Amino acid sequence: MNQLATTRPLFFSALNGTSPLPHWGVIQAQGEDAAHFLHNQISNDVLLLPVGQARLAAFCSAKGRMQASFVLLKTAPDTVLLVLSQDLLAQTLKRLSMFVMRAKVKMSDASAQWQLRGLLGQSASEWVGEAAPWHSVTREAAHAVALYPAVWGEARLPRALWIAPLGQALPEGPELSAEVGAWAEVLSGVTLLSQPLFESFVPQMLNYESVGGVNFKKGCYPGQEVVARSQFRGTLKRRMARVHSPVPLQAGQDVYTPTDPEQPCASVVMCAKRPDGQGFDALVSGTTESLASGWHAGSATGPQLEWQPLPYALLEDI
Repeated sequence: MNQLATTRPLFFSALNGTSPLPHWGVIQAQGEDAAHFLHNQISNDVLLLPVGQARLAAFCSAKGRMQASFVLLKTAPDTVLLVLSQDLLAQTLKRLSMFVMRAKVKMSDASAQWQLRGLLGQSASEWVGEAAPWHSVTREAAHAVALYPAVWGEARLPRALWIAPLGQALPEGPELSAEVGAWAEVLSGVTLLSQPLFESFVPQMLNYESVGGVNFKKGCYPGQEVVARSQFRGTLKRRMARVHSPVPLQAGQDVYTPTDPEQPCASVVMCAKRPDGQGFDALVSGTTESLASGWHAGSATGPQLEWQPLPYALLEDI
């Protein structure tokens, strides 16, 4: 084992603090029908969600393709916040508003009313302790949602999403860069959909059914039949994996395999630079059969991507 390999756990375990989340925004659903309305639109249960608790969910087209995804948080009986990628906010708000009709709910862009921070390491533990992912802790007007931990080798770092009204004192802890927060997000194996991937995947192609993002027992929502059929009829042939890359990658970038060099076999979902300068880590969604042949960025002869184990088990393997 080289020196760098032996020092990685020490460096990783020492990460602690809070980071900005400039790539995320907030949609607010408010009104007595807010929970019922959203329950009928997204892939997870909102009606049974207790006040102060959170869920991961996807918003799909009629064909089951993801148009957005959220960390949703019920802050009051009549109010639900949807945290999502900022580059999908405007179009998602417009589409959701189209379905409101007679429902007593108002949808609005509330990004300017709420502060978002990523918590990592001890800063996350001080808020959520050992809570399971998507469990939320509330203190006064601030909420912290436990996220999937960042995992590097044998080391695991707690992560949380902190959200509070504008003007609330920020959580204590060293200031981390947005880049470090994004890297920890990649290492968790759980991310939100962004604009370059609009309608590219059904939720399972981002492993959402394995990380609490799909409820197969709830009622109908747009794309529900396709999502259920993909799960129970064995038609899913694409999964998200974690990889290491020697070069930077962009969301939506094509990935190829030498056994079929003419057709892309995968797409980059998210990429972040390693803080130690040793390349880049990324999430990539691709065909399961191409994994064994190897993935290459940009072309079949491009830089090879090194597969890394996911930090959680897929539902089909449990």
